[in-house]
Amino acid sequence: MSTEPGLGAKPEADEGTTAGGTTETGHLTDRANGGGSGRAEDGAETDGADGHEGAESVSGAATDGDPAEGRARSGGDVGGPGSGEGTAAEGAAQESEAATRESEAAAELAAQRVERERIERRKAEKSAPIDSGAKLSGKAADLLAAVRAVESGAKPAAGVFTAAEPSPRPVAPAPEPVRRPQPAPAAAVPAVPAAETVGAVRRVLTDGGAPESLAPEVAAALGVGAERLLREDPWQLLRVTGVRPDQADGFARALLGAECGPDDERRGRAVTGWLLEQAAGAGHTALEMPALTAALARGAVPDPEAAVQDALAEGEALVFRDPLDPGAPEPEDDEEERPVRILVALERYALAEESLADGLARLVNSLAKDAPDPWEAAAAAASGGAAELARAVAGHGLVLHTGGEAARAEPAALLSAARAAGLRAFATTHAPDGSRRLAGAEGAVGTVADLLAGAAGPGRDADGALALDLLIVLDAPQLDVEGAAMLVEALPDGARLVLSGDPAALWSAGPGRVFADLLAARVCPQIASRTPDPGPLGELVSGIGVGELTQVEAPGKEVVIVPVRDAGEAVHRAVQLVADSVPRAIGVPAEQTVVITPGHGGAAGTRALNAALKERLNPGPGRFGGFDPGDRIAYSPVPGRTVPGQVVTADTDGLHLSCAGAPVVVPKERVEQSVRHGWALTAHQAVGSRWAAAVVVLPGDAVQSLSRPWVYTAFSRAERHLSVVHGVEQALPKAVAETLPKPRTTRLPLLLKTQVPAAD
Repeated sequence: MSTEPGLGAKPEADEGTTAGGTTETGHLTDRANGGGSGRAEDGAETDGADGHEGAESVSGAATDGDPAEGRARSGGDVGGPGSGEGTAAEGAAQESEAATRESEAAAELAAQRVERERIERRKAEKSAPIDSGAKLSGKAADLLAAVRAVESGAKPAAGVFTAAEPSPRPVAPAPEPVRRPQPAPAAAVPAVPAAETVGAVRRVLTDGGAPESLAPEVAAALGVGAERLLREDPWQLLRVTGVRPDQADGFARALLGAECGPDDERRGRAVTGWLLEQAAGAGHTALEMPALTAALARGAVPDPEAAVQDALAEGEALVFRDPLDPGAPEPEDDEEERPVRILVALERYALAEESLADGLARLVNSLAKDAPDPWEAAAAAASGGAAELARAVAGHGLVLHTGGEAARAEPAALLSAARAAGLRAFATTHAPDGSRRLAGAEGAVGTVADLLAGAAGPGRDADGALALDLLIVLDAPQLDVEGAAMLVEALPDGARLVLSGDPAALWSAGPGRVFADLLAARVCPQIASRTPDPGPLGELVSGIGVGELTQVEAPGKEVVIVPVRDAGEAVHRAVQLVADSVPRAIGVPAEQTVVITPGHGGAAGTRALNAALKERLNPGPGRFGGFDPGDRIAYSPVPGRTVPGQVVTADTDGLHLSCAGAPVVVPKERVEQSVRHGWALTAHQAVGSRWAAAVVVLPGDAVQSLSRPWVYTAFSRAERHLSVVHGVEQALPKAVAETLPKPRTTRLPLLLKTQVPAAD
């Protein structure tokens, strides 16, 4: 690391130090106005939907997330007066382009609909679930009776959801859950709510004292009959992202008056669903029953067990009995209870997780015993580290590959060898920038979202499956259960799937930890790359990956520490580094430098940093909904996925962006929810992309947000130079050494064990 002050610039600009890193020293109107929305946006973010690593419990406030979670911004409306500036020729060209391109969000949703139809058809062909539980007794039998009562339309008896006491002798229940969810009909692409529906909902919101601005979101969330549903059950307002139970309670009191009370069944059901959604936002695909009932009790639900029962009876959640030890032998005593954990999940995530397990088992079990000649030829053509990977792929339907940035050369070589052997092969990345970093894959690589939407890749065969023999998924830790399920279900029988990624990086923004679960389940070959990341940056990041923040030699100022005293100074130093010091001393222009900070809110969050960076790098009035042409942005077409880009212009169609060289038009009504300024990002927004230089800002109030995966991900975004604006003192090495990812509750490992034998 550099021992010279300020990257060789003036001493007052960035007072660099000898750097080892280890010794340097409410009401609903709140939600509408961007404050008190249940997100941690006014303090150091815990990487909410951008990482979920800091979610303490499902009963806490929802963490601040991607732009799609919504926030208010000052400035003129998109498409308002002055928003159609530009030449007539430019406007005509943009309108023509917009008319011929389906929006990215709509394309992705359409792809999801197609894949869910495939999931429904595939699961419908399977045999009926195992009739398990015939030998159960005690509370396990009561639970089974309760679940079957729910399935038949009746309410289960009270008091059956208390977790069973551990048995002195672990035994294994039947491998299948009591109730396997049946596929729901494929959801249609959501349309913009009709004006009359929005107007009717607006009147209900006004009657309840809620902001009228929520009307479009409420109408979209509740669908047909939204006005009636909201009047009959005001707690349906909790279906809108960012609304908290206390805000919904105030709305319900205004509408229902004396009829409203904390013991209202409607409230219990709604809060149960809200808690499960919060858990999904923190990465869980299901919640253990004791955790859910405890969270309900903290949320002032008088009878948590009854609330869960009501939610199950109404089909708003599913319950599962998962064995604590699926490998244990059958009990000899028929009266002996089987130790299980009781899990509750929302249907969409339960279905996705089971569909993913089914699809992975299909890929593993449908492979021919002998590798066909093309696969042998591909394996023979590969060399170096890619040879071992190619041999594993030749004989197995599913292979995991782990390694850092330099290790991406191995799946790239496999892709080239497979295509040279005549195999239909394609690679996907999490972000568009990932394609740039996959050498030799021109024309055979795209993002996961583009592949599923049909905007990239080989297309589909007559059965609707991807016309592929080999799919390589890089940045695999970023796959959540829904995205992974759609990918796997889209592959034909006999295809090979390679999941490649860095297990030290942050997990997915969405629910699940697919890559980590597969590594832990050991159901397929795992190839660990031995290719290290080069240079001082590679040495620093490799040490962080194993829990050590080491001092590295950086003769070319590859790593520099800039100590600061407070958040205000951190913002000042970050702007100086981006606009002046790094371009002058390192030769990296501002447009190739990214700023990364733990959260959106706070005095040194992305909002404060972006405001300061805009003022310095692209000052303007923000006449296009807070944006000006030339602004760097972070566009989130769907929650959990961020695409860097730049503002081009705006007109009556919306805000025109350039993202990874492709034109994107964001409708006026979607700008506030899906576009942020993008000079400064959170680590989860930045994951999957790299920049020539990175400035990582660590203000003093960010201590609770730091973890080893966060630091690893943030520091590894730099290709040539890393500046660390350091205000957390010893908290940084402590986080690297001790703070691991927060556990996520998932069912995938168990589901895999029941369908796929462990690999040798």
